Amino acid sequence: MKKFKETWPQVEPDVFIGEGAQIIGAVIIGRQSSVFFNSVVRGDVNSITIGHETNIQDNCTLHVTDQHALEIGTGVTVGHNAVVHGCRIHDHCLIGIGAIILDGAEIGENSIVAAGSLVPPGKVFPAGSMIMGSPAKRVRALKPEESVMIRRVAENYRSVMSEHKACAE
Repeated sequence: MKKFKETWPQVEPDVFIGEGAQIIGAVIIGRQSSVFFNSVVRGDVNSITIGHETNIQDNCTLHVTDQHALEIGTGVTVGHNAVVHGCRIHDHCLIGIGAIILDGAEIGENSIVAAGSLVPPGKVFPAGSMIMGSPAKRVRALKPEESVMIRRVAENYRSVMSEHKACAE
């Protein structure tokens, strides 16, 4: 963890931060969350808030602009190599591998952004959305089994996080 302009990240003691991950500046990370290997969470020109029980998988980039903070809710999974920039992701969402979410966008609670999708600046999606494409569009409402899957993935990553923490001790 690194300070930026006298501001240190605020990270709950039970958070897992994988080797090579960089947590910089005005960043708050809630309990039982994880930032996996080689991800960058850079709260330099604005703040980043990550809720409880959220996992940021390997090689993700989380950043902000001076006009757009980044807020990620509770129980969120951000898949490998995703770029999440100056937007808001509500609770219990799954952001697919390689997805890009840009400034001012908002992903409603209990939604999925499919792998490789590009959410343009300022685009707002309602709760319970299946979002995909480039540019991303709401293709349908989420199915009940997909809502269950979002929570299952987040739970699985809490288990994986615990195993990694045990190996590091």
